[in-house]
Amino acid sequence: MVQVRVGAYDCDVLVVGGGIVGLSTAFAITRAAPGTRVTVLEKEPGAARHQTGRNSSVIHSGIYYKPGSLKARYAVRGAAEMIKFCAEYGIAHAVTGKLIVATEREELPRLHALVQRGRENGIPVRELGGAQIAEYEPEVRGLAAIHVGTTGVCDFVGVARQLGEASGAEIRYGARVERIDRRPDRGVAVRTTNGDVVRGRVLVNCAGLYCDEVARMTGDEPGVRIVPFRGEYYELARPELVRGLVYPVPDPAFPFLGVHLTRGIDGSVHVGPNAVPALAREGYEWRVVRPGEVATTVAWPGVWRMARRHWRYGAGELRRSVSKGAFTEAVRRLLPAVGEGDLVRTAAGVRAQAVLRDGGLVDDFLIREGARAVHVLNAPSPAATASLPIGREVARRALTVLGSV
Repeated sequence: MVQVRVGAYDCDVLVVGGGIVGLSTAFAITRAAPGTRVTVLEKEPGAARHQTGRNSSVIHSGIYYKPGSLKARYAVRGAAEMIKFCAEYGIAHAVTGKLIVATEREELPRLHALVQRGRENGIPVRELGGAQIAEYEPEVRGLAAIHVGTTGVCDFVGVARQLGEASGAEIRYGARVERIDRRPDRGVAVRTTNGDVVRGRVLVNCAGLYCDEVARMTGDEPGVRIVPFRGEYYELARPELVRGLVYPVPDPAFPFLGVHLTRGIDGSVHVGPNAVPALAREGYEWRVVRPGEVATTVAWPGVWRMARRHWRYGAGELRRSVSKGAFTEAVRRLLPAVGEGDLVRTAAGVRAQAVLRDGGLVDDFLIREGARAVHVLNAPSPAATASLPIGREVARRALTVLGSV
């Protein structure tokens, strides 16, 4: 057992996780309290190797999220701040706007509800009839759409690296956490798999796909389990078919946005993702299976309750995973000119989705505190967009804890 020794602290705040949320937290701590010593432990050899670096690179507007929720408030605020941050540091970005397109009559009420939600969240939107869609996207077809002008794209990996550099924190790469010893009257000691021991006064858990495990290692029961969902992407071989960003109308019962088309900052167009259960927390392909992680997932009662509740939706996602034809069919609802030959498979991502014991999918950012610890337990999309406000909130809590010890 590693132990905390009084007077032997290596840092004031010890952050586990070098994705965009962890590095934003380090940045916010040193900005709010100069002189605070921060160490970031990241198991990979570089920053932002998982959720941050394997998404569609979209700066979300915040239109989808329940008014008053953390996601709504932080996404709206974070989008504006992200664009400003990228401009200040010369990080590639573009404000492209996006279309959300209804292709079936039953989607129209949900589209109109999004208009109202956008207005409640302070987001300007333009409603379009079917014929007006071509003003923005000549190849896209639909019954109606809304245009959201504040949406954009950026290099989130570049943002994460810049946050780390600007924070002044000590960032240790290749530092996988193996054991945590938390003493409420003393502090926190973390041993990594390379044998190093790092001691801090307060621990901040931004471990993403492993955040529930880190919470339990600390001695706190998170009340949720992370269930990994793989999002599979294709790249469009004819990127000229899409000018910007095109989304379907999402199902409000799920935190997933459906298969969409995203023109990135490099001019390529990504298509996806779907959402299928992964057989490992880093299960970026079907062949990646970690039986221990699968066993931990299926042992959580919420997983079975979630499966019983949403099996029809899941079956459709699985079908699109194993059948390129089915995936193409989903894309053709928005972009009829696409054929199977236009889709080239590219790198997948994995979403760290927190699931409650009752099977509910946590639909907002979730941050909880323990003795000398702050845990970020649900921060999937739009966390990259919202990373600056999230980082400030986590930093505020960490500094409050630090000030009380």
